[in-house]
Amino acid sequence: MRVDLFDYFLPADRIAQTPRPRGTSRLLVLDRKTGAIAHRPFADFPELLQRGDVLVRNDVRVRNARLYGRDGEGRIVEIFLLRAMGEGLRRWEALARPGRRAKKGGQVRFSEALAGRVEDVRDDGRREIVFDRDVDPALLDRIGNVPLPPYIRREAGAPDRPEDREAYQTVYAKEPLAVAAPTAGLHFTEGLLERIRDRGVVIADLTLAVGAATFKPVTSEDTEKHSFDPEDAVIPSVTLGAIARARKEGRRVVAVGTTVARTLETAARLPQGLEPGQDRHFPADIFITPGFEFRAVDALLTNFHLPRSTLLMLVSAFAGRENVLAAYDAAIREGYLFYSYGDAMFILGEA
Repeated sequence: MRVDLFDYFLPADRIAQTPRPRGTSRLLVLDRKTGAIAHRPFADFPELLQRGDVLVRNDVRVRNARLYGRDGEGRIVEIFLLRAMGEGLRRWEALARPGRRAKKGGQVRFSEALAGRVEDVRDDGRREIVFDRDVDPALLDRIGNVPLPPYIRREAGAPDRPEDREAYQTVYAKEPLAVAAPTAGLHFTEGLLERIRDRGVVIADLTLAVGAATFKPVTSEDTEKHSFDPEDAVIPSVTLGAIARARKEGRRVVAVGTTVARTLETAARLPQGLEPGQDRHFPADIFITPGFEFRAVDALLTNFHLPRSTLLMLVSAFAGRENVLAAYDAAIREGYLFYSYGDAMFILGEA
């Protein structure tokens, strides 16, 4: 499909810049069959779930993947760590901004006597950087910064705001494997989750190590020319069992976010599908656009996404492009806030 079919205009003041208390955002409810729209507070979300639903979350934790260092001339350079390469934690694939300050062979120095050398610069702008010590989670906790997306404006090189460190993690986050948050989950409080359990809803987890693929821009004019880098996924056996029982009994599987939807739909196309069994490890790499047949997800909780993004395309595939863009127009008229720290949308569906 043409990428410009997923474009829309968003006033700059609708991009949320600061986190709000969890659970206090607004919730646009979209019926994907009829296109009907309703406006609710997010605190009402438990009431939209049915007894027996399986609510699936991505329990990944975001690591402090953004490092600020200085090049050989003392200028600030941002290094965004994507993934460790090979054995150990010294060689990393990374992005650099501005790129001219991290050329091949260049040195970047950070706090705590950490230094890195740019070993290679690829055509897509990614770097291979070798550090002089392991860049492990403990070190990143001390010197790394929250990898907020660029539309959330923060001063380059400035220390993290304490509210960002807390708000850019879900309350159920576990292992630090992601470089971006599964933002649909940021709305939940422990109290809301308890109310959901009290309604007889099963809460199950999976882990998708959200990487560069999730926020990689679509630069081609046709969706068929866009490639989607694989991201490591794990679905535990207990989650597979919960989904299998729900499917057998005609109950809904509700995905918390596009990362969960993409993980489940990838798994559904593996030889074993979503059949119960041992923990399932696999690369999630499908690119979902309208015309896609959903096999695993019946309802979807999500945030509002950037124009022309793969996330907006996935949501449009699930609810219909016209329905989704109409809902976005309504959200803009009603003053909703968009993107990571913004409001939420729940797309209703039936098993």
